[in-house]
Amino acid sequence: MDFSDAVLNSLSVHYVGNKTEANDIFLSKKSLAIDDELAALLTDYFLHRFVNVYEQFKFHHAASLQYNEAYNYCNAILQDSTLLHETSIHFAQHLYENSSHPKIKSGELYLCHFLNCEIDGKLIDAVGIFKTENKGSFFEVHQQKDNFQITYKEGIDLTKFDKGCLVLNKSAEDGFDVMIIDNQNKGDEAIYWKEKFLGLAQRENIYHQTNQFLGIAKNFVTKQLDGEFEVSKADKIDLLNRSVQYFKTHDEFDKEGFEQEVFVNKEIIKSFRSYDESYRQNHEIALEDNFEISPQAVKKQARVFKSVLKLDKNFHIYIHGNRELIEQGVEKDGRKFYKIYFNEEN
Repeated sequence: MDFSDAVLNSLSVHYVGNKTEANDIFLSKKSLAIDDELAALLTDYFLHRFVNVYEQFKFHHAASLQYNEAYNYCNAILQDSTLLHETSIHFAQHLYENSSHPKIKSGELYLCHFLNCEIDGKLIDAVGIFKTENKGSFFEVHQQKDNFQITYKEGIDLTKFDKGCLVLNKSAEDGFDVMIIDNQNKGDEAIYWKEKFLGLAQRENIYHQTNQFLGIAKNFVTKQLDGEFEVSKADKIDLLNRSVQYFKTHDEFDKEGFEQEVFVNKEIIKSFRSYDESYRQNHEIALEDNFEISPQAVKKQARVFKSVLKLDKNFHIYIHGNRELIEQGVEKDGRKFYKIYFNEEN
């Protein structure tokens, strides 16, 4: 994705309160009038965080896509951008109806129409839906004749917004390609943005496939493995390292090849297959056994794969390579130890 030539074509702003807390909704009468300089600043403010977002969603409804209100509103704007302000009012009302959790914060809702978003070498338009909830404080200095005056103000943090959604004008018949950002991504108060307000479902692309399978492998090693086999923490870290290493060194994923290369032991492989099948059914996840690997998903998951062996409160051992260079044992007096082999000390 490249947003360097993107243009903010139109923008409408409304204020949406918390319905449960009796905070009101304020709907603006017309679109916001902005000059070219401010439009350029706002374009960068809204779009720059999406450059490194690879997880994609689509509008969804259990019965039919036509019943998804957010999809219909975006579809109307992308077919006729002059409808942005009229449609933004419906969006604000729809958000207000779904802002019933007591922890949902009031804030400004921005509806944007962008031109010249470059996706896979093609220029397309897009709809942006953003919400700012948290204000930052700052001092403003004014020069008045021979003196200065300082005033205290609150405003929007230019480095981030709280919630964002970018709807690309692609795959309209299948719910568009949608990317989201949500600083509050945990708890019931976070569900309303993605599920209730927007009605999004995961797109099952290579990023999703890679991310989900690495997650299953991690859960198996950390939560299931030692319930069936005698494995040390060092062994579990080694399996996690080998899992990530497989995805880093292969372009294509092959489930059987992964199992043989990472788990090796036939009984562990059998246990993993049972866990994998059960996990997919319980979480309603559809995964292929062969798919192209997403480097971006590997990079994201690698951050949460723990490679640290914590020993009481005295030592942390980082295990990154050959498992055979570390041995575990017990002294005659019952004290446990690890023996580590190395060639050079840095």
